Amino acid sequence: MIQDATPSALKKARRPVAFVDDAAKLANCCEVLSSKPGAFAIDAERASGFRYGQRAYLIQVARREGPIFLIDPAAISPDSRREDFAQLAAVLATDTWLLHAATQDLPCLAELGLYPSRIFDTELGSRVVGLPRVGLGAVVEHYLNLSLAKEHSAVDWSKRPLEQSWLDYAALDVDVLHELADALEADLTDKSKLPWALDEFTHLLKFKPKPENPERWRNMTGLHEVKTQIGLSVARELWRQREALAIKLDVAPGRLIPDASISHAAKSLPKTRPELAADKLFAGRASRSYLDTWWAALEAGRNSRDLPELKVASVGIPNHRSWPNRWPNAHKRLICARHYLSELAKENELPLENMISPDTIRQICWVERESATTDQIEIELAALSTRPWQIALIAEPLANSISLSQTFVVEKPEEEEKTESEA
Repeated sequence: MIQDATPSALKKARRPVAFVDDAAKLANCCEVLSSKPGAFAIDAERASGFRYGQRAYLIQVARREGPIFLIDPAAISPDSRREDFAQLAAVLATDTWLLHAATQDLPCLAELGLYPSRIFDTELGSRVVGLPRVGLGAVVEHYLNLSLAKEHSAVDWSKRPLEQSWLDYAALDVDVLHELADALEADLTDKSKLPWALDEFTHLLKFKPKPENPERWRNMTGLHEVKTQIGLSVARELWRQREALAIKLDVAPGRLIPDASISHAAKSLPKTRPELAADKLFAGRASRSYLDTWWAALEAGRNSRDLPELKVASVGIPNHRSWPNRWPNAHKRLICARHYLSELAKENELPLENMISPDTIRQICWVERESATTDQIEIELAALSTRPWQIALIAEPLANSISLSQTFVVEKPEEEEKTESEA
């Protein structure tokens, strides 16, 4: 279905656009949406990299007929009170949501009490159908032969007033979704993959972001260079103070001081406040204006009696990179399973990670056994939240690969020999 002609550029929505920035306009928006048929095309814009958290600063909604509504949640409810969006939530719950990359938008919409009853995700559907590129622009070009203007994808959506060119860009994201969903659904049907996609969309209704790691600070860039417990303690306290200040100022933490500055201070451990102030590698827009805050955090970390461990104890199965040396049979099962499942994915024009998640493969292969039945694997896959279509497709090949792994010859890669200490 790839188009041969040069795509037509689409720079503005092809139907009326209404900006909604107060309660009265929102009530009218809900009335109009209620009077129209069909699915809701929905998108949301956040201020990632500018503001703290993932709050929605613009919500785009349209049904197949009628205008596109650009809703400003911050103007309607500065405190993001769910009751202010209760009428909108009730309307949106009446039909399918069309989204592209739903997991990006569902959390910020849920903060306002907006939940779907059904989902059609054009990004996920494009993966299932086998498209090589699944960004909205690429998929729209593939199915609709249209080129979308995307120059405002990384702007600060918390800025007010919003520029007209930004609003034009935002409206485009929902203007094309109904046509796109129609074309994608037809392609999925032609390839006998629509039931697979529908399974995936149903699974999306259960989507929740992963719980926050209580030791998120360990993920900071450059922290691997900090080799002492005192250094890690300093990094932890600087991270905590940065988080607190970011929440207070509603600013993305990295815009105050970057991870690299925290890691550098934790590694160098300046002995005095003037030494910290003079360190050019301790940078960032708030590195000097809040120097007292950073120095207090550094001192607290240095003097803490609750020193963090140098390495976090592993939870769950060991890192698969350590399997070749320590658990060679598990490694053989994993390599064999990957081989046969990769071939199966190619046959079905699917990315392997969408046919079955890498972690699920590892979980199945970690179990010590010489063989497995299809029924056993089906039960184990279901317990790991594998979708019905995936189970039907991979259970038997996965069971067979476990049995075949007994005679599977695996060469031990040099890079894996070096990772034994990672377990």
